[in-house]
Amino acid sequence: MSRAEPRPTTAPDATDRRLINALQGGFPLTRTPFADLATLLGLDEAEIIVRLQDMLDARVLTRFGPMFQIERVGGAFCLAAMAVPEQRFDAVAEAVNAFDAVAHNYRREHALNMWFVLATERPDGIAAAAEAIGAATGLEVLLFPKEQEYFVEMKLEA
Repeated sequence: MSRAEPRPTTAPDATDRRLINALQGGFPLTRTPFADLATLLGLDEAEIIVRLQDMLDARVLTRFGPMFQIERVGGAFCLAAMAVPEQRFDAVAEAVNAFDAVAHNYRREHALNMWFVLATERPDGIAAAAEAIGAATGLEVLLFPKEQEYFVEMKLEA
């Protein structure tokens, strides 16, 4: 499948769902992972790549990439939260998301209504990122460092 234009997508079709479900079980760690995945699903390698990009562009998928323990390579993760005035929420979210250290950001129904994960190359980067976000938004950034790690494998059938 070779096309310059992305597929118009409002919801994943049956093939997208098969692809999402296959990826939740793992990604081939080979020299040709997309070709190997295409063979498994009976699709073309280029179609796999286009479909993934289309789903990312349409925000059907918010992320596609590896999950690993950053601490094992010298980095750090930290959960952070802020109490954001509702009238400023969108602007603050945009400002927070502009920082490379912000892995993902989400709204909660709570006094601390904005939660995000900071990921930095070194542990001291967490405090620096939180300070920079606080300076950029004028709001306090609360940090919730990991005390214990749990592995919960959650697969959602698409």
